[in-house]
Amino acid sequence: MVNNNYNQLVTVTRKINSTKEILWKFISSPGYLNKSHPFCKENNIISWNINSHIDELIYLNNLRYIREFVLWKEGTGYTLQIGESNKEKSKVKWNISSSKNDTFLTITVYPYFMARYPKIISFLPYELYIKPKLRSYLNSVIKGIDWYLRRGEEVPRNRFGKHAWFS
Repeated sequence: MVNNNYNQLVTVTRKINSTKEILWKFISSPGYLNKSHPFCKENNIISWNINSHIDELIYLNNLRYIREFVLWKEGTGYTLQIGESNKEKSKVKWNISSSKNDTFLTITVYPYFMARYPKIISFLPYELYIKPKLRSYLNSVIKGIDWYLRRGEEVPRNRFGKHAWFS
C-alpha cells in the first residue's frame, strides 16, 4: 500500500569521502546494501533494469522490507517506497550534492508511522521516539556507505551500534 499522506519527515546529510560519480555508481548498483548497510542481513534483487528497480532488504532481526524505486534521477538520486509487503510504506528520498570539492549524501524519510494522525496527536511520540530512532538509523546507513567507499571493505554488522528496530 502506497501512502501519500505523510505529515512528518526526518533528514540526515553527511559528507562522503568520494566523488559524486563514484557515490552514484555505488548507490545505484544492485545489492550494494550487502556491502555497506550495518543492519542488513541480505539485500536481494527482485528487478533491476532500466525500467524497474525493486529489491528486498532483510534486516538482522529478519524483518523484510521491499524497496520499490518510483523516481530515478541518473547521477543525483532517487525516491523509493519501503515497507513490508502488502503493508503501508514510507517514502525515502536519496540525494547526492556537492559543494566545492565535497560530496554529500542526504536521505530524507517520510515515515508512514502515525501519518494518519493529526500533528497535534503525533507530535510528541514523533519528536521523542520516532525522529531520534530514524535519525540514528540514517546516520548509520550513511556512515556505512562512507566506510565502504573509503576502505573498500564490507561494513561489519552493527558497526555503529545496535538499533532497536533492525538489529
